[in-house]
Amino acid sequence: MSYKEKVVSSETRIFKAVFPNTVNHYDTLFGGTAMQLMDEVAFITATRFTKMRTVTVSSDKIDFKQPIPHGTIIELVGRVVHVGNTSLKVEVEVFVEQMYLDHREKAISGTFTFVAIDENKKPVVIEI
Repeated sequence: MSYKEKVVSSETRIFKAVFPNTVNHYDTLFGGTAMQLMDEVAFITATRFTKMRTVTVSSDKIDFKQPIPHGTIIELVGRVVHVGNTSLKVEVEVFVEQMYLDHREKAISGTFTFVAIDENKKPVVIEI
């Protein structure tokens, strides 16, 4: 499989409903909950791309562009955007849509860096 095909086939999409137990006192999704979901999607994307053990080593600039109110649906989309020797970067975008309207917009975006590791938790080369 080519690099481009691997990127396309590893793209990960997860949908979640925003319920009251995940919102703050402003009735919007907790930032920490959003970041946890983003890291999970990024991890799944990295694992699907590499077919190796990977661990998060950093998250880069996470932009919260729109509040995400309870009673909405979010879609998290993870894509590999860069592959190095032992690491890769995954961009995650979060889209919010109203349950009963035809409206959808990007609410959050961020990039997560992962390192491929062996059974001894030592970095290993990512085979493309």
